Amino acid sequence: MTEKKYIDPVLGEVTLRKSLRARGRSLRVHPLKGIMVTVPYWVPYRTGIAFLESRREWVLEVQARQREKARGMNAELPEGETVESLRKRARAELPPRLMTLADKYGFNPGRIAIKHNISNWGSCSRKGNINLNLNLLRLERPLQDYVLLHELCHLTHPNHGPQFHRLLEDLLTSHFTDEGYAESLAAAKKTRARYPLTHVLEKAVKQYKLL
Repeated sequence: MTEKKYIDPVLGEVTLRKSLRARGRSLRVHPLKGIMVTVPYWVPYRTGIAFLESRREWVLEVQARQREKARGMNAELPEGETVESLRKRARAELPPRLMTLADKYGFNPGRIAIKHNISNWGSCSRKGNINLNLNLLRLERPLQDYVLLHELCHLTHPNHGPQFHRLLEDLLTSHFTDEGYAESLAAAKKTRARYPLTHVLEKAVKQYKLL
């Protein structure tokens, strides 16, 4: 399977996949993993883009239903906040935090933008531009750092292969030790996952719903 990212003018980032197992075109809208279009391996990516464009209204309807369903556990704005006030704070706080981590660990991101969607907590383009969801401010600081480091690692490895996960796990272990995030480190020691700290943090982030 091969994949690449595509930026739709309405839907934002979309993952285009070519699969040897696919017999036809398929479209999936996941509340955390985002929008994924799969086509047979021998079919050009432009066919998948055309399919996406033909189903754009359906995708928007699915996202709206997912947004309503998400209104439950950990799906509330901080007290006294609105989306616009959260966006303003996110623009002031998240890019400097990302650059602090980038400088510390030797990354060089491109443009940093604040987004508001229900598809993902962050994303990194092939050009090295990073999008951060304003909802990150609803997470505890260790979870924020997890997402930021996750996106920075995509500057080196643009996929989710073993090399990406090894790099992320190493950085998380070093960073969480430096920052004294003892609770997360202790939880990681209790799991037998291949990448324990990544596993624990990813599971914790999934407890929060994007608004």
